[in-house]
Amino acid sequence: MYKNLILKSGRDRSIYNRHPWLFSGAIKDLPDARNGDIVAVRDNHNGLLGYGFFSPHSQIVCRLFAFTKEETDFSGPDFWHQRIRQAYAIREEHIFSESTTAYRLLHAEGDFLPGVIADVYGDVAVMQLLIKGTENVHPHLISGIRELGIRYVYLKNKHNPGFREEVALENGFLTGETSETHCTILENGLTFKIDFEKGQKTGFFIDQRDNRALLKSYSRGRSVLNTFSYTGGFSVYALAGGAAHVHSVDVSKDAVQMGDTNVALNFGPDAAHQSYAEDCFDYLRRTENSYDVVVLDPPAFAKNAKSVPNAARGYKDLNLTALKKINPGGILFTFSCSQNIDTDLFRKIIFSAAADAQRNVRILHQLTQPPDHPVNIFHPEGEYLKGLVLQVE
Repeated sequence: MYKNLILKSGRDRSIYNRHPWLFSGAIKDLPDARNGDIVAVRDNHNGLLGYGFFSPHSQIVCRLFAFTKEETDFSGPDFWHQRIRQAYAIREEHIFSESTTAYRLLHAEGDFLPGVIADVYGDVAVMQLLIKGTENVHPHLISGIRELGIRYVYLKNKHNPGFREEVALENGFLTGETSETHCTILENGLTFKIDFEKGQKTGFFIDQRDNRALLKSYSRGRSVLNTFSYTGGFSVYALAGGAAHVHSVDVSKDAVQMGDTNVALNFGPDAAHQSYAEDCFDYLRRTENSYDVVVLDPPAFAKNAKSVPNAARGYKDLNLTALKKINPGGILFTFSCSQNIDTDLFRKIIFSAAADAQRNVRILHQLTQPPDHPVNIFHPEGEYLKGLVLQVE
């Protein structure tokens, strides 16, 4: 039924270890198949190992979504709906509550569905189809999502141009029932306005939910600086925790305005909050303010392996500058969402910054992504978010 992708002799170990990516160097014979077709992956003796999405123009030639030795038909909705129901069950157990209405439903390889992301905001699922293969099966993905009671599905791919792989669907509602691209959600009882058409990623950084809640517990009576503040997530939590005052800094004027809106939604127009639309590096260098708590949540500095050395220097510079602005006994929340910066390297970077700052620093917490961003244990590349909470003397 499906065309065969044949591996070189001895190159099937990663499949037995259930890693979902096959690179071009492992392939003996490429199938006569189109980009996005489902192919049967076979060893050098023609033994079936699994099925995946074919990407002939990518270094990752195939992304496996099923490891099986049984001939299987994926043309109907059953397999895809089952995967979605399995993903939903994790969120239902660990995330759902009356006080939280936003969560990640599908986390690509973390939910054994490579090439698809879906974030839910109330009754809207904002979906990213990152490869042609997921575009080909998107009707089954949509019907599976709607089977859960989610009314609308919106496609949002424009922030991932390097991964679209000829995805032809235009951004917009795939269900065609509404044109409203703003919504309001609850997260741990706090209110946030989401613009999933113009906002970054799918509109909100859901992956910091638990870490924002931790910041809340450290904020009472303290001065807080939230850099790379985007739409004010950490700032709202700091104010909810009783911060004496909060400063938010982001280079995007639109993001700063949305952050101000979110602060006002929760605390009114007179909240102890000021925002600055400027480069965060510049702000940290120029400000004469010092703070009890500083949050560093920058965008990914390392987009690929080649950029890691420059990214490491950027992270060190950022953290060193911030360490100089923290009052004695203060707290630093510092993060990296660069997949190419692993946990060990990130800690070494922060160690180097602390050494240059010549301040005593203790690790209080080691942070990662929440359970609605699960990591496939066979695919460590999915563990992209890492963070440290540091006490600075």
